[in-house]
Amino acid sequence: MLSCILIFVIYACNSGSSDDSSKATTEVTPDSNGEKIPNPGGSDVSKYDPNRGVGKFTTVDIKDKLDVTMATAGQKVYEVKCSGCHKLTEEKLVGPGWKGVSGRHKPEWIMNFITNTDEMIDKDPKVQAQLEICLVRMPNQSLGDNDARQLLEFMRKNDGVK
Repeated sequence: MLSCILIFVIYACNSGSSDDSSKATTEVTPDSNGEKIPNPGGSDVSKYDPNRGVGKFTTVDIKDKLDVTMATAGQKVYEVKCSGCHKLTEEKLVGPGWKGVSGRHKPEWIMNFITNTDEMIDKDPKVQAQLEICLVRMPNQSLGDNDARQLLEFMRKNDGVK
């Protein structure tokens, strides 16, 4: 099914163009189920890495000092999208508490989990272990890269970064 959708999207996007020079090259690799996954620029972002999870974030530039503006924006995202299931302490609500999360996981892992939730749940052993404890699959909140980065900064603030 995914292959059919990808073929349709690729066909629909390229059907109006007759100039081959404007077409982007996309490498296609099979995932563990044999489904083909497009990898823009030829990088294999679908491959699981225990330090960064699975997703497009391979490096996230983190400063030693907290970005207060970003953390404040992240708190607003947390209040709207996350607080119904996650406490800022170690206590589990529906999902695990957030205390210490920025120390347990690399920034790339956190950003990939926020923006690529479903695939991370399917492939990451740490997330699967949490799922066994919480018994509720985290819904994909459809957060963008900027929201994810702001949430990461709020998590760092919650963990005591000044």
